[in-house]
Amino acid sequence: MLQRLVHLLPPRVRAFLRRIPILVRVYGWLRRGRLTRERNVFAALAVLTLVIGFSAPVSQAWAPLSALFLAVLGGGLLLKVRSLVALLCVVVVMVGYNDWKDPQGVGPVMIATLGVTAVLALTLARTRQRLGVQGLRGDSMLLELRDRLRRQGEMPELPEGWDSQVVLLQAGGSSFGGDFVVSNCDGETLEVALVDVSGKGTDAGTRALMLSGAFGGLLGSLQPEHFLPACNTYLQRQRWDEGFVTAVHLVLDLKTGDFTVESAGHPPAVQFESATGTWHVGTAKGVVLGVVPDLRCVPEHGRLKPGDALMLYTDGLVESPGRDLDAGIDRLLGEAERLVPEGFRKGARELVQTMAAARDDDCALVLIWRT
Repeated sequence: MLQRLVHLLPPRVRAFLRRIPILVRVYGWLRRGRLTRERNVFAALAVLTLVIGFSAPVSQAWAPLSALFLAVLGGGLLLKVRSLVALLCVVVVMVGYNDWKDPQGVGPVMIATLGVTAVLALTLARTRQRLGVQGLRGDSMLLELRDRLRRQGEMPELPEGWDSQVVLLQAGGSSFGGDFVVSNCDGETLEVALVDVSGKGTDAGTRALMLSGAFGGLLGSLQPEHFLPACNTYLQRQRWDEGFVTAVHLVLDLKTGDFTVESAGHPPAVQFESATGTWHVGTAKGVVLGVVPDLRCVPEHGRLKPGDALMLYTDGLVESPGRDLDAGIDRLLGEAERLVPEGFRKGARELVQTMAAARDDDCALVLIWRT
């Protein structure tokens, strides 16, 4: 089809194209054998560019030269770098042709805008080529990964008498961050792990995506006391230099309310006792993951009675430069007191937004309570 279109061009146009070396290659490329999808897209955009370029001096109303921006942007979204460079050469030739035909029709503003658009298109093409995807498939893959991470962070359905709330707030409004949650529930026991990858926003997002799948597979597949050591062993094999990973692991018996909390360099969990109306800071301790080969944690044991709650959170809620961590925890507990009269489910998100208002960091909170 495209070969026939090439032959349908007027003889003068074909003669003009044969005088320009780059267009000679393009012309020969279009005539050779069966075209691939890449060549089809390039050929369609090149023909569109030629039609606009030759028609613009005749009628700016029907074929304005500014329509070349669409061809350049289309090339940035659909073509590889090599094909896009060839398309840009065709665009340059058409701009030169229009400048020769109508010098007043091509101004410095249009040339500058075309240049900026070409740079943007090349950046998009290089990024897609590095990813090995074409078109908008790369964006679709990122959206799918984001949705999978969000679904994985949702708490499982709990039996009657229990409820939970998970709030994730990424730095800068990003869809990806370094904080994530994995959980598992068999109807009798609930396991939850809240993990904080060093860094924030998209810088930590790639490692968080990788670890969420690995940690999610380990959770529920091992005995609870082996979960954090297995995560530590996995990180030891990665040999990352980007930073560290902290985690807190909760095992909760949904029949008795007994729980065990293990921490690997994570801020302490806090428990609300409805009988006294107070929050108590947990005592679980441990070294951050991936630092030492033999991870040893000091767990904390307790029991949630009706009306009690347990809160897990990341350091983005309590840590501020130049301030003591205990001061941040005290402020968190002071704000958390408002959760009780308003209800845990209603107040959890407001608590995270209030604590994160003055910080540019990933924040996460997991709240589990017994009704």
